[in-house]
Amino acid sequence: MAGEHKPESKNEWRFSTKAIHVGQEPDPVTGATVPPIHPTSTYTQASPGRHKGYEYSRSSNPTRVNLERCLAALEGGAKCAAFASGSAATATLLATLAPGDKVVAFADVYGGTFRLMKRVFEGFGVIPVFTDDPSPNSFAGLVDSKTKLVWLESPTNPLLRCLDMAAIARIAHATGAKLAVDNTFATPALQTPISFGADYVLHSTTKYIGGHSDVIGGAVVVKDDALMERLAFLQNAIGGVPGPWDCYLQQRGLKTLALRMERHSANALALAKHLKGHAKLSKVIYPFLEDHPDFALAKKQMCGGGGIVTIVFKGGPDAAKQAAIRFCESVRVFACAESLGGVESLVCHPAIMTHASIPKEIREARGVTDGLVRLSVGIEDLDDLVADVDQALTKA
Repeated sequence: MAGEHKPESKNEWRFSTKAIHVGQEPDPVTGATVPPIHPTSTYTQASPGRHKGYEYSRSSNPTRVNLERCLAALEGGAKCAAFASGSAATATLLATLAPGDKVVAFADVYGGTFRLMKRVFEGFGVIPVFTDDPSPNSFAGLVDSKTKLVWLESPTNPLLRCLDMAAIARIAHATGAKLAVDNTFATPALQTPISFGADYVLHSTTKYIGGHSDVIGGAVVVKDDALMERLAFLQNAIGGVPGPWDCYLQQRGLKTLALRMERHSANALALAKHLKGHAKLSKVIYPFLEDHPDFALAKKQMCGGGGIVTIVFKGGPDAAKQAAIRFCESVRVFACAESLGGVESLVCHPAIMTHASIPKEIREARGVTDGLVRLSVGIEDLDDLVADVDQALTKA
């Protein structure tokens, strides 16, 4: 339209334009619209040390660089380091800490994150401290001069709590600590933690970014160049990096991320509203339901509620567990599987599956009971998803 502002640089492009074009420049040799995949381990040098910017693909690979550039642009960060899995990204970020350093985290985290903090890095002298209270005041009471990192998920896995990133960032920064936010559930299509003060944004790109349940990956985006220096060293030194084919699949997923997150969010909200008040459920948890404890904060921080709905079955521990298991066994459109964020709908029993590495007494105290089921709502026809959940509930 005449007179409409036209962005002159990629930094001014909007989300979907960046997702499709950043790191996807046409090949200068052939003009191929999609850049070539570079399945090479090494690079020929004109003479020792004289090369074209690449030496060895653990250190850097053109296909990986393309993915990293795109993710950094979408999160509003300076740079990105891609990894072979979300766990590899988590471990490498935690490896920036030294013995005696303290990391403060909200208790409702992915089971693999808890496992790394408690069963791996605590043995190396890092001090993990977990709070069950998501309020900024809780973090203010725990963050001290020993704290080097504050760790959040928002929304959390699987209880879908949303934490005040801006307030907690101010608390962390007041003592010199950094804030890391796992943005896997929301993705940059729904929120950008760096805009709320985060220093690191972590992803399991296996989930919504890849989006098709066919690739494993992870990433850490940093707020500024200075934070990348140590992280890039560890990325190369530890070597938990993705191959070029995996990077290609993740970047291909990014091109449709905005569209998919719209559909995931719309389906999940509609399904959550449908399930509310069901006679067999004691809770239906979704950030954009008005009775969610963090509804106002979720609406402030996110432009959509995401694709995860958590339900809790009624009854005593044994009855609720059996109902949850029968529900997972009875779905037909949904698949009973670990992971989340693919185009297909999945159902998961966290206590048995994704969060089994957390001791039962700790897990249950935090609300991850045997009667809890996590739904990853896909982009199928909503009517089919509703019918499937309804028929499974009749058998639970």
